[in-house]
Amino acid sequence: MVRTAVEAREQLLADLATAIDQIALATACLGQAYDQLDDATADRLEAELFRPVQKAFGRAKRAHAQFAAQFGLPARAFEPPSAGLPSQGVKRFVERAVAASAEAGQTIAGLQDSMLPIEVGDPELRAGLAEVRELVEEMPGRARAFLRTLGR
Repeated sequence: MVRTAVEAREQLLADLATAIDQIALATACLGQAYDQLDDATADRLEAELFRPVQKAFGRAKRAHAQFAAQFGLPARAFEPPSAGLPSQGVKRFVERAVAASAEAGQTIAGLQDSMLPIEVGDPELRAGLAEVRELVEEMPGRARAFLRTLGR
């Protein structure tokens, strides 16, 4: 399928938006988990899980906005969705954050593998995608370590 440069840029932004939506969900889930923890454990969750995901969220939004502005395409606002009912508990919220982060990482990996960021992107966008992917791909290991010591 042959597509124009504009169509390719729009596809790139749409795919990145899908990943950002998943990172937003991870952020919301970790926020809910934080609210249910004692101060010391909440501080650990913030340092080990929330900050890296929040950094990925901010970096991805910035990459999206800059790329859209550079090519005169519409930007989009991203807000964390509802994480769901608090009764799910800390462990479930962390697991959902991990799943959402993994999905975001897969979306970004697919985008990188598609070569769209090279064909119609720029070095700054590619660097942003790589940074976001690295941050979200660290999430499962960090979460496993956090959950292993939860309640101890």
